[in-house]
Amino acid sequence: MTDSKRRGGGRRTARAGPEDAWLVDVAEGASRDAGGVPVDLLGDYLPLLADAAMHGRRAKRGELDAIALLGRRAAEQGISAGRVVQLYLSAARRLWQDLPMVVRSRDREAVRAAATAVLQVVDDAVATLAEGYAVARRDLVRREETLRRELIDDLLRGDSDLGTLVERAEPFGLDLARVHQVALAAPSRRLPDTDAAISALEAVIFDRLGDRDVLVATKDGLLVVLAPADAGAAGRVPPALHASNELGRLMHGELSRLPRGRPWRVAVGRAHPGLYGIARSYEEAREALTMAGRLHAGAPVINAHDLLIYRVLLRDQPAIVDLVQAILTPLMQARGGAGPLLDTLDAYFATGAVATESAKRLHVSVRTVTYRLERVKTLTGYDPADAAHRFTLQAAVLGAKVLNWPQEPLPIPA
Repeated sequence: MTDSKRRGGGRRTARAGPEDAWLVDVAEGASRDAGGVPVDLLGDYLPLLADAAMHGRRAKRGELDAIALLGRRAAEQGISAGRVVQLYLSAARRLWQDLPMVVRSRDREAVRAAATAVLQVVDDAVATLAEGYAVARRDLVRREETLRRELIDDLLRGDSDLGTLVERAEPFGLDLARVHQVALAAPSRRLPDTDAAISALEAVIFDRLGDRDVLVATKDGLLVVLAPADAGAAGRVPPALHASNELGRLMHGELSRLPRGRPWRVAVGRAHPGLYGIARSYEEAREALTMAGRLHAGAPVINAHDLLIYRVLLRDQPAIVDLVQAILTPLMQARGGAGPLLDTLDAYFATGAVATESAKRLHVSVRTVTYRLERVKTLTGYDPADAAHRFTLQAAVLGAKVLNWPQEPLPIPA
């Protein structure tokens, strides 16, 4: 068999002459064995095997390079590696079984030599096929990762062309007309191995939510999860999943198993419909992460819904600065500064104005709590125990936490 015949690629088997008709049957049978993998992915593999069996010839480098290209083509067509390898192994098995009698009638040593030559071609061909497939898969993954990163950037920015975004989102299974929410995960330090983190999140989230309308990526040193927020997501999401912040807990639980990045903090934005709802949920999640840091929140999972009061306060910063300055700056005159008194007020309001519970939370005596509350009354003129004064004091304390005062100076009004 000449090299010119062997360079026919996938057409060699399909256009085999009468003497090679049996190769066509072998190819079609192998295709059936592999679940319908296209015959043309065999290329010149069967003639190579036949040459090895009949003449002991090994595959040349150019012939193996052609098989590597077939491996790439299989990956690009989305055919699994297992099915492609099965096609090649089944083809080798069938060819050996169907070798013409001229080969099968040889003596034992000749048959052994033919088998050795065939196995060598099979070994070289399958290894090269797998290598080509792996290279193509890596290229596809890199290309998909780039597209995913660009898509998530545009979705979270919220100012891109809707029609274009719909087309770009479709291959990732995103329906931009649905209700989505965005969750962000921040590591304790630098973002660790992103591939491992993304793979871990995808595995658990896809298992729980399905792989439709879910996107996991990185942005600005954070892990980003875009997920459906309605009860019908993937047909499997229970109605209370997102309402109970299960998405955040699901993410935190999986990330905490990774060897690096702990402790993680996860912030979940509220659910909103449409393209601009995605950008809005993202901004809420970012604000929640920032706010949790300012408030020194101990909870590992933060829900933007629970921080709405702080967002309201920040919308009129001059007013909240004025409130803190007018109500709380007198506390700076206390021994030890304003910090202990602010902590006491915060605990007092958080426990429903119960001094004993406040003392437990602060790990001090009840007498210390009552003394500090009395000092607040003396310095500010506002009595924390008076319901009429309590609202003003509590709003001022919340504003101080938002502004990170007194750790940082109050902003100067424009």
